[in-house]
Amino acid sequence: MKIDRKTVDQNIDIKHGKIEMTHGSGGRAMASLIDEMFTQPFSNPLLEQKNDQAVFPVEAGRMVMSTDSFVISPLFFPGGNIGSLAIHGTVNDVAMSGAVPKYISVGFILEEGFPLIDLEKITISMADAAKEAGVQIITGDTKVVEKGKADGVFINTAGVGILSENLHISGDNAQVGDKIIVSGTIGDHGVAIMSKRENLKFESEIISDSASLNGMVAKMVEAVPNIHVLRDPTRGGMSATLNEIAHQSKVGIRLFENDIPVQLAVISACEILGLDPLNVANEGKLIAICSPDKADELLHIMTQHPNGKNASIIGEVVEDTHYFVEMETSFGGRRIVDWLSGEQLPRIC
Repeated sequence: MKIDRKTVDQNIDIKHGKIEMTHGSGGRAMASLIDEMFTQPFSNPLLEQKNDQAVFPVEAGRMVMSTDSFVISPLFFPGGNIGSLAIHGTVNDVAMSGAVPKYISVGFILEEGFPLIDLEKITISMADAAKEAGVQIITGDTKVVEKGKADGVFINTAGVGILSENLHISGDNAQVGDKIIVSGTIGDHGVAIMSKRENLKFESEIISDSASLNGMVAKMVEAVPNIHVLRDPTRGGMSATLNEIAHQSKVGIRLFENDIPVQLAVISACEILGLDPLNVANEGKLIAICSPDKADELLHIMTQHPNGKNASIIGEVVEDTHYFVEMETSFGGRRIVDWLSGEQLPRIC
């Protein structure tokens, strides 16, 4: 993306400059930073009103809103950075209701001394991710804290979408007999982050799966509007997500290990790091639960989309008064897939 360099103050040196306390003071330096770093790459008519709030049209249907914060370390990782991740994560949270994401707000907490060239990379990636997802960044905020009081950049977002009246997708809708589908290989994001932190080298680089899934979700709900549950298995991975759903719906869940797609490199990395791929975060995958008579149709729709090409039916919903998630292992036995205990992968989003 090429940025127009016209600003209210020509003193910003993006190549060599760093965030200073004056960039959060409310004066000319802050106005220059906001104009060049945020207003220009995020440009759209609603943002260009330059008010302390955004006024936007409301379409027919119900409103959906989600909020999230991003504190990932490292800020840049194979397959993305904190900026693109913030857009993808917010879009996906809204889309998991079946809604069409429309608008996003962004709040930046910047640490004194953070390189402007890195901030530019982050904002450009956010602008590109928003454009690809078909959403607009329409309002925001910037704060600067003293050196040592943050970790470069923290980002807070809120997302707004429109939900059709005929869609009722929720974590408490899973029913006995339903099939469980995952949209692709699990554990990619968390392992990409950990391999970067630990400087691990593999024959093939593990890339984060960070992506906006609203395009695929739109195709899914168009074909199968009575999907029961959609959820993206982020922090805590698939194990946490499925346990949440089981408790919300008051059912049990049975998984089949041989049907769960996992990259060989991710399996190898998890063995080295002592991790279970079921507990590792994903940022571009979703879990869909639907009635058994619609499962094959939904799976077909998902595999036709780039974000669902490796989708697979991995389990089913069963009756269980304890709301356990169990897995039939590749050895023929069964094991409980429990909630993650403790903090296995801190700051992965």
